[in-house]
Amino acid sequence: MNQVPPGGMLPGERIAFDPIAGRRRLELPDGKRVAVWIIVNIEEWNPLETMPRTVLTPPAGGAPMPDIPNWAWHEYGNRVGFWRILDVFDDYGLEGNLAVNGCAIAAYPQIAEAAHTRGWEFIGHGFSQKNMQKVADEVEDIRLTTEAIESFTGKRPRGWLGPGLTETWETPERLVAAGYDYVADWVLDDQPVVLKTRNGPLANVPYTQECNDVAMMLIQHHKASEYRDRAIDQFEQIRSDARHGARVMAMVLHPYIMGAPHRLRYFREAVAHIAGCPDAVFMTGSAILDWAKAQQG
Repeated sequence: MNQVPPGGMLPGERIAFDPIAGRRRLELPDGKRVAVWIIVNIEEWNPLETMPRTVLTPPAGGAPMPDIPNWAWHEYGNRVGFWRILDVFDDYGLEGNLAVNGCAIAAYPQIAEAAHTRGWEFIGHGFSQKNMQKVADEVEDIRLTTEAIESFTGKRPRGWLGPGLTETWETPERLVAAGYDYVADWVLDDQPVVLKTRNGPLANVPYTQECNDVAMMLIQHHKASEYRDRAIDQFEQIRSDARHGARVMAMVLHPYIMGAPHRLRYFREAVAHIAGCPDAVFMTGSAILDWAKAQQG
């Protein structure tokens, strides 16, 4: 089926082309130029389903169950890798953003508690780590995710990140109906933008596919130091661009990837470089959205 269902819209209908050159200049407080937000993705992988990603191909191919090697590869990230990453946040006094599967809050309560006690923002990331186009009932999936976060944190989540950035034709409408203020799936700008939906506007806060450990390490197969090099290069270019007005930069982590022993140091070195720059300010997704709305009017 290649037709957009009645409740959906084509991407070009949701957001008109608007080049960044010539826009109203945005200013961050205290003369800062780049708002940096770091998103840590926490997922639960269901051993009764095909693993979302694999590090080891089964000897005979296919998708065997149980897939212990690949399930355990991911589980290491939550048992060990996350806590290495957390040390970096603590050492630099940074507030993070936890993009979390709704079911992962109950599966990994110590992670949820560590993020919550530090004031991190919780972002809906689907109830399970599954393509949103394959979820049996998207409305129910969003509801369960929202309730899991609200029940744990006492606050309804404002932001949403689809697993693998996936959406259906109706996801934006359903997110607005569920009370969400922003999404991060539309990786097409260095400033927050507004999407049209049939239920009202939905903001998009800039995310990244480039400074993202999944793309770099698992798809492009770069050496671990690529994360540091690319993050610094990306920051410096965006910092230069920001002479025309403030910009947003995202950094994306998965504990089973950047939390691995041979990779963590390069995340730390990237953070050290950015934190040492007087033009940078670390923020949460909601703080970035509120700042942009106040600036853009």
